[in-house]
Amino acid sequence: MVFSSLTFLFYFLPIVLLIYYVVPFRFKNGVLLAASLFFYGWGEPKYLLVMAVAITSGYFFGLLIGRFRTHRCGRYLLALSVACFLFLLGFFKYTDFLIRNLNQLTGWSLPLLHIALPVGISFYTFQLLSYTIDVYRGDTKAQSDFLSFAAYAAMFPQLIAGPIIRYTDVSGQLKKRTHSLERTSLGCRRFVLGLAKKVLLADVLGEFCQIHLASHDLSVLFYWLYAAANMLQIYFDFSGYSDMAIGLGLLFGFDFPENFRYPFCAKSITDFWRRWHITLGKWFRDYVYIPMGGNRVSKMAWLRNLLVVWFLTGLWHGASWNFVLWGCLFGLILPLEKCFLRKFLDHCRILNHVYVLLIVSLSFVLFQSADLSEAYTHFRCMFGAGKLPMVSAEFWYYLRNYAMLLILAVIGATPLPSRLMHQIRCTKKGEAILNLAEPVVLLLLFLLATAYLVDGTFHPFLYFRF
Repeated sequence: MVFSSLTFLFYFLPIVLLIYYVVPFRFKNGVLLAASLFFYGWGEPKYLLVMAVAITSGYFFGLLIGRFRTHRCGRYLLALSVACFLFLLGFFKYTDFLIRNLNQLTGWSLPLLHIALPVGISFYTFQLLSYTIDVYRGDTKAQSDFLSFAAYAAMFPQLIAGPIIRYTDVSGQLKKRTHSLERTSLGCRRFVLGLAKKVLLADVLGEFCQIHLASHDLSVLFYWLYAAANMLQIYFDFSGYSDMAIGLGLLFGFDFPENFRYPFCAKSITDFWRRWHITLGKWFRDYVYIPMGGNRVSKMAWLRNLLVVWFLTGLWHGASWNFVLWGCLFGLILPLEKCFLRKFLDHCRILNHVYVLLIVSLSFVLFQSADLSEAYTHFRCMFGAGKLPMVSAEFWYYLRNYAMLLILAVIGATPLPSRLMHQIRCTKKGEAILNLAEPVVLLLLFLLATAYLVDGTFHPFLYFRF
């Protein structure tokens, strides 16, 4: 089940919200847990056992680490918990990848296990890892109520594709949280805007990308148009999901952290990664980069730390060499930028944005490619090495058909719409107009998205595979 499905929008969510709001507060975490397990089991019931094992392990590890964290055995318990969660993630996500590469390196013929990847395992294992580490550090107390802990670990709004919620973010809200008409209204608004991002922008941009990949009338500019559409599709798909998750969190009384902050307005790649998938970046910073010494080490050790973090970031996104290379690319660009390009970028207000968009669009071509061979073909053709014409008939045809969508997507990826709304709200008359118009616009967006879902094909979230 996904948020952008008719089953979720018209059956699951209304029923769950009705039950959730009716029951007394002491039962709300139980309702949320039951709904989360049903949501996850709807598509993958056999992997409920994997999740149950992970959650139960995290609960007991937390209790044991909390009790013995000041003793030597507390460190061993922490190491054991980290090893268990990494083994769980590694077994399902990387076993076939390792076997495939072993076969290529050694000439062996080890059979692949064809292990299916449980949806969301990259996210909930990271949340459990951060929980046990935070308990060991003393940043939070171990949760003794299994029901509350399980509700946190399995919470369906952010279970499948984030944002990555640390226990410290919601520990207080598991015990006491506010439900009000204002928060419900904000949650609905955020959810509908995220749904519109996903369905009306990301999915349609994805259709264009599929058209390009299937085209036999390619050209250099057609490849660049694909790169731009692909970059915007990934952004609106993932930020749309994050908006929906944050909106659902508000409906259930939780404040989830922001995951995107207009990344395409960044002035450097460093700035870009402070704005893109913020919760993942902070996770690697706090649990990998800083424990390795961060930037408070020698320059060589600092370079090593950056490469390790970005190698792991790429590998986290998928068991494929294009993801690893994608991560390592940023592991090389960031130190070069910090050491040599920073002053130049700070003084070139237009070129720095062009530089960011160029690097990011090229990196996402690599990110979205099926393998390194496909990525290599894309890059050759984008830079004129594929013996392609500069333009083609299909390029002009699809540019005309998708120009308005691309313009709307570009504007939507900037703070211009929110700034405009803010300026209008600065006057009493403008605020009154917006108060009347906003519900109508949101309703129209919801109806348009629903109509598209009825007529369109199924488009799962891109980050489901991670």
